Amino acid sequence: MRLSMKHMALLISLFGVISFIFGVVAENYKPAAGTPIAGTPIAGTPIAGKGVVICKYPSDPTLPLGYISLATLLISVVLGHKSVFFPYEKKAVPKNAIFGSTTMTVFFTIAWVTAALAATLLLWPIITQHLHLSNTVHHIPDYACPNAKTGLIGGGAFMSLNSALIWLVCLMLANNAREDYFEEASRV
Repeated sequence: MRLSMKHMALLISLFGVISFIFGVVAENYKPAAGTPIAGTPIAGTPIAGKGVVICKYPSDPTLPLGYISLATLLISVVLGHKSVFFPYEKKAVPKNAIFGSTTMTVFFTIAWVTAALAATLLLWPIITQHLHLSNTVHHIPDYACPNAKTGLIGGGAFMSLNSALIWLVCLMLANNAREDYFEEASRV
């Protein structure tokens, strides 16, 4: 089966929406903070002589959902990039014909910037939360057992959706450039 622009548009949209959904769900399941235990009768107050705070975080699906959101964002971006240059119906178009208009160049750049911003907003809290979960023993008596910043995964989810939509605009602009190129080629 040959891939058409409609297939590529559906795939880009599908993975963009999946990234958005998993990012929003990950943000909603993220706990507000961990609970200091073992050696502290009250949160942040160490037992005399111990001087250690051990943080125990409740199990939550934030990290797996965040990783899925990031993976589907990357798939959407790769498909979006490939869709602009893909030789549909085995007819390739030179890059200078695709980027002949300033509009295409601007939207292509915006698509990459929004994809990078979405990846950053998803990666930052995922890495931070991963570090919090793996480093649970702290020798600071007033340690508060924080979580990753609230809102970043959700923001990354919305930027993932924006990125997919802008890749769709790039695909439409590339389709217009293809039609113009083949129309001019048939005249000559």
